[in-house]
Amino acid sequence: MPYPTSLKYTKEHEWLSVEGNLGTIGITDYAQGTLGDIVFVELPKVGDSVKAHETFGSVESVKAVSDLYSPISGTVTAINEELAKSPDKVNEDAHTAWMIKVDLSNLAELDTLLDAAAYEAFIAEETK
Repeated sequence: MPYPTSLKYTKEHEWLSVEGNLGTIGITDYAQGTLGDIVFVELPKVGDSVKAHETFGSVESVKAVSDLYSPISGTVTAINEELAKSPDKVNEDAHTAWMIKVDLSNLAELDTLLDAAAYEAFIAEETK
């Protein structure tokens, strides 16, 4: 699957979309495919702080429970409430099923993230 070039990626398989100071975070198609059927998503509360490269929640699938890592630091402004009732939305389209929205506190952290080509190369190495 081609990864959207408008997104930034982490080596922990999260994606980030940025509009001004607002970041939207989800997991990649590679992550959802590896996890299998997602049955539960645990997310932080609005107003919680997240820090780059630290956990902010978890995803439970029929195979395992995996931590979610924030690509950037900031304050949670919204959570995707729909995922509480329908966590399988992540399996349906991982790159549109966002998890949290964050008011970014350090835009310099964006420079540490991967673009689509670098993420695809990383996956290719990881799956060898």
